[in-house]
This record gives sequence, structure tokens and C-alpha cells, in this order.
Amino acid sequence: MPPLKIGPLTIDVPVVLAPMAGVTNMAFRRLCREYGIGLYVTEMITTRALVERNDVTMRLIQHHESETPRSIQLYGVDPKYTGEAARIIAGEGHADHIDLNFGCPVPKVTRKGGGAALPWKLDLFRDIVKAAVDGAGDVPVTVKMRKGVDDDHPTYLDAARIAEDVGAAAVSLHARTLEEAYSGTADWSAIARLKEHVHSIPVLGNGDIWSAEDAIRMVDETGCDGVVVGRGCLGRPWLFGELARAFGGEAPIVDATLAFVAQAFRRHAELLVDFYEDEQRGCRDIRKHASWYFKGYPVGGDMRGRFTKVDTLAEIDDLIGELDLSAPYPGDSVEGPRGRAGRARRAVLPEHWLSSRTLDHAASAELQEAELDTSGG
Repeated sequence: MPPLKIGPLTIDVPVVLAPMAGVTNMAFRRLCREYGIGLYVTEMITTRALVERNDVTMRLIQHHESETPRSIQLYGVDPKYTGEAARIIAGEGHADHIDLNFGCPVPKVTRKGGGAALPWKLDLFRDIVKAAVDGAGDVPVTVKMRKGVDDDHPTYLDAARIAEDVGAAAVSLHARTLEEAYSGTADWSAIARLKEHVHSIPVLGNGDIWSAEDAIRMVDETGCDGVVVGRGCLGRPWLFGELARAFGGEAPIVDATLAFVAQAFRRHAELLVDFYEDEQRGCRDIRKHASWYFKGYPVGGDMRGRFTKVDTLAEIDDLIGELDLSAPYPGDSVEGPRGRAGRARRAVLPEHWLSSRTLDHAASAELQEAELDTSGG
């Protein structure tokens, strides 16, 4: 498969790490890069927080010297903040690529008109994307979105055409609606329709890629130009090596024995400690990853519970020393969905949000409260 072209950038393997709150920080991105190649995106960065130079936000946009190209995802509901955030990123050299988040299904965001609810308002969507493109200058801007609010209120085809018209360098589609969140099965046929609808920029597909085979199948079935991987890499950062090989690149072949997985978990913890410059904080962060790493392996509930209480790297080493590291890769029990799927729920939106495709005064007032002042999701 040919490399992925995003504006002036060439991504040798057409694979993108999806932004995930509390996961895709510098430590995780570095770890993924150690196994494979692709485009690795930060956690969601809020435009207002970036413009106001929030301390947490300024840490989250940092990239390690080994990261290239560097990618930041922005979330915003105000064209002014979005344009200024893009100018800061481009003007101060913080990244080589900006992605705009229009896919967040979290009720605290959508009830004010943000995230996956926002593309319903076509004028506002256009203004935000154009502001980002104008502010970013030579730094390419892409758009990540969902199918729509629900099956009766699709947005993705209109939004993609607008994004293309105002200069976005690519669009990616999580093939679920806001209402579906992460439940059920992604509708890959929507990705195929989007590919037919967009003419001059790449289309990336997202949803239910749990293996390299899934990624190849998505490309074959939809014709998309690349794939975006989220929950499938939780506890499996070496998936990016498998994806690289599947798309014709080079990466080491991994034998995911328990010894290998334990070593990867330890390396992740070490990188988190380095990122936070605080051993206890880094070890607290790795706790939530234990269930993902050890899924399907002979690591009992009691032992997993102990991994979720570690405070030091020495404690992790001691626990790993108690494992049967000769245990082989367990096969099917490791494969398939991981991370929380949840269930479909009625979309939480501002009152009368769906009554018009354009922004009125009442909806504009709601949106002011959706302009979050903290980053990371």
C-alpha cells in the first residue's frame, strides 16, 4: 500500500494512533514507536487551555526528540480560540500536524454542543475548520469525526465536503454515531461512502481494528487511504509493528509470551516515570494498563489487583518476578475487542439543537460553556 500523504507530510505506513484521554501521552507514543511506524497523536488538547498556556496543557503538547512527525489533536468550539491555538502550534514549532476533534461522545461535552454534536451546525463547523487551517499556515490540519448524532441525523458527508473545501488535508471517520459511543459494531460501509464522496484528500477509517488483519480488511472493503487505531492497541503497543509489516513496512516480529508482555509493561512504566519526572506518579498511571496488558494471560485476579496498587518500579519488578514468565502466547483469548465498549445511549444535546443546521443565539450561549479550559479529555 502506498504511503499516506497528509499535506506536505509522508507517513510511510498509513497508520494513525487515535488520541485517547489518559493514554496517548508522550510515554505511550514513544513505546508505540519502538515497535512500529506511523503517525502518533497526542491526547486531546483544548484550544482555550492552550491559548491561556495552562501548565498541564503545555506539558501534554510536549514531544520527545525521537518523535517525528509530531502531531497534536485540538478540541474547540470557538473559531477564535481554535485559530489562535493553531497559530501558536505552527508559529512556535510545537507540531508538524494538527488534528481537530469532532468525535468526542462524552455527555459533558455534547450537552453543550461540543464534540460529535458540533458538526450538526454546519456554519460553526466550517468556521472552526477554516480558522484552524488559516492559523496553521503550512502545518496540515485534519478532521476526525463520527457518522453523526444518530442514524436519523448524519453529519459526516456534509462535514467532509466542508473540510475539503476549506483546506483540510485529510478526514478520518469513526464509523459510529454519537449515540452509539463505542458500542456495537462499526459501520465500515460509511467509510466506503465517505471515500466515494471526498475527491481530493485522503480518507482514514476508524473503528473495530483489533488486529493487522482487521486493518487490511478495512482498506480492502472501504478503499480508505489509511487506518486510525484506538482501543485495539491498549496493552498491545506492538500492534503497530504488526500493522507496519501488514502494510509492507519493516518491524521486528514479536513472540508475545508473558515474559515479553511483562517486559513491555515494565518499559511503559519506566517511560511514564520519565515523562512525569516522578516515580510515584508514573507508577500510578501504569496501574490502569495492567488489565489490558495481561488480558488472556495466566495472571490471576489477585495478582492483577496488586499491579493496580504499585507505587515504585521496584514493586513492579518484584511482581513480575512472581509470574510464570515461561507462559507462551495464549492465542485467541488475547485477541479481539479491548477497552470499554459501553452501550448505546440517547445523545445528550442542548435543547432544540437538532431543530436547525445553523447556529442560533441560544445555541451559541450553550457553546460558551463547552469551551473547556483543561486538556486531556
